Amino acid sequence: MELVKLYSATIAAFGTMAFLMFFQVLVADVVGLRAKHLPGAQIPSDHNNLLFRVSRTVANTNETVVIFAFAVLFCMLSGVSASTTAYATWTYVVARFLYALCYYFNFQLFRSVMFGVSLLSIAALLVAGASKWCGA
Repeated sequence: MELVKLYSATIAAFGTMAFLMFFQVLVADVVGLRAKHLPGAQIPSDHNNLLFRVSRTVANTNETVVIFAFAVLFCMLSGVSASTTAYATWTYVVARFLYALCYYFNFQLFRSVMFGVSLLSIAALLVAGASKWCGA
């Protein structure tokens, strides 16, 4: 399992991301229960509504995490350096954590910045992986 040893920091980031996603779902569930929200009922689009913000946090994470996972696997299987992969992976995870906090507390500008950082992290992973295939 040389690959596991080589990419251990990246694998740890994957685990951390799983915990973060689990936490986001728990927060959304607790907020929904406290708001007496009927499961399956529409949540009004209102950034002043905490239930809307926490549910959007979960949805937005779900929209990017699969791309992120494929990009990381692309890097690992293409032989991108373990440190490059780990830096980009941890940057994504930290940005998603800060994104969630900013969304919960309705810090709109910083939330958008963290979303951008997370997308740049995915782009960095894709470029790093592609460079291995393009001979760069």
